[in-house]
Amino acid sequence: MIRILIAEHLPLVRRGLLATLGAEPDLRVVAEAGCAEEVVRTAVTAEADVAVVDLDLPGPPVADPLAEQGCGVLILSAAPNPAQVREALAGPALGFMSLCVPPERLAEGVRQVAAGRRAIEAELAVAALQCASNPLTRRELDVLRIAAGGARSTEIADELFLSVGTVRNHLSRIMCKTGARNRLDAVRIASDCGWL
Repeated sequence: MIRILIAEHLPLVRRGLLATLGAEPDLRVVAEAGCAEEVVRTAVTAEADVAVVDLDLPGPPVADPLAEQGCGVLILSAAPNPAQVREALAGPALGFMSLCVPPERLAEGVRQVAAGRRAIEAELAVAALQCASNPLTRRELDVLRIAAGGARSTEIADELFLSVGTVRNHLSRIMCKTGARNRLDAVRIASDCGWL
């Protein structure tokens, strides 16, 4: 019997996960938590084998402390992007799935994590592999975030206390690094890769 902790801040989603996983004969939901502060304590008390954790769970990250307690981690996201997948799997999490995954695939993912194996949706894994790591500097990201709102170079310069020439240089480097045709394309590329 695989013992599961569900860590999800939305009660309706948490109840759905509980019903879905609890219906499997070899899976048993032994605990649930609505915020990060409860997760590790609850996992230890309940002796959970696997924690199914919402990526947007309020509070500090829980994957490291859960893994230290010997609990496998499968992360769920309502709107996953390649950068999130790469970041999560660079840490101790063994699984990453979308909330859109079929129930039987989620149950199989829990089984894989309990066995110490990776459980990643194929589409998410391919997207994460195809998406390059973020080549933009922190300042370039600042410039691009403001540009994403439709700001002109002068407005970006005013907000970041830069000269207009410096902003234009940043935008030029951003377009070169992303392979974008223009600002809008750079925003789209950076958003698709999860850099913004």
